[in-house]
Amino acid sequence: MKQTLSSPIFADVVLGQRKVKQTFFSQIDKLIDRTPIRGIIEIAYTKDYKSTGRPSYDSLILFKTELLRTWYGLSDGEVEDQVNDRLSFSRFVGLGLDDCAPDSTTLCRFRNILVEADLYDNVLQEINRQLELAGVLVKRDAIVDASITDSPRRPRGRKEYEVVEDRNEESGSDVAENAMVKEIVKPNVDGEARWVKKMGKLHLGYKRHSVTDENGLVISEETTPANESDIKHLEKPLEKAKLPQGTPVYADKGYDSTANKDVLKRMKLKSRIM
Repeated sequence: MKQTLSSPIFADVVLGQRKVKQTFFSQIDKLIDRTPIRGIIEIAYTKDYKSTGRPSYDSLILFKTELLRTWYGLSDGEVEDQVNDRLSFSRFVGLGLDDCAPDSTTLCRFRNILVEADLYDNVLQEINRQLELAGVLVKRDAIVDASITDSPRRPRGRKEYEVVEDRNEESGSDVAENAMVKEIVKPNVDGEARWVKKMGKLHLGYKRHSVTDENGLVISEETTPANESDIKHLEKPLEKAKLPQGTPVYADKGYDSTANKDVLKRMKLKSRIM
């Protein structure tokens, strides 16, 4: 019997692997050598001063906030609230009790700077290299999951654009790409972001296909326009992940296709697509 996102088996996998345990925070923070990570980030991002005269956020504070967002499957707004509300989160990113978390727009722009400069993967690989050497990142099994992130550059003007309705994950139903519902909305100023309708709500942005380990640590990611189907984007994040042969790969039925099963077979990975 095929499993769906609402089934106990897949839910257990997601809950067990997607969220990094809080006990890891202090361990990870002590292990990470910040110098090479900062060097990669600051190729594209520099800490400058705002019009108010106050310095912007340090690059490592922003990237650690981004890690929390990814590990916990949060939106930019949600991770902002969590860092402000939870002492363990604010300590991990390096904020004091009187400091405020980066706002959602700042975080999204920071992430887009790294993605557009082809540096996001490099930073993630450097962190994972260090964690793997320390024995924290263990690739015994993996889960592939997709999430939508909104673009901070909102639509303007009157020209009409098409919106693709994403598949219904709650029911596990698939929608053929050539039969997806299309609607008309205003244009956007982000040339690469796309509109998608998910659970009745419109999003302008990107879709991120993440591969995580058994502890919820992100091994690799692939970013695409939000309107692209999951089914096309299993191979690239798995190639980046460099999983050992025989690793079980869990994914929901949005990735289920003969081609993707062939990809897993060729990579000598165990298919756990549900």
